[in-house]
Amino acid sequence: MEILNASDVKREFGEALIKAQQGPVGINKNGKPVAVMVSARAYAELQSFREQHLQQEIAAGMADIKAGRVSAGKDVMQRMRKRVVDAGL
Repeated sequence: MEILNASDVKREFGEALIKAQQGPVGINKNGKPVAVMVSARAYAELQSFREQHLQQEIAAGMADIKAGRVSAGKDVMQRMRKRVVDAGL
């Protein structure tokens, strides 16, 4: 991934857009990463992937509920407290 400074992107925005059509373009400000510019197609693919993943996770959760693989919130908190105490935290 090509990395550009924010000031360079501001000055040469058209060129940055062209580069983003070829692949992701990282944008740094004050030497730190702040954004990534991607093509509209790549963004749509990412959104589609996220939606599919969310649907799979919801289906898995619903299957767990149907199969009775759930715990009450109080029980979960008690197990977490025990883990913290056992770990000496």
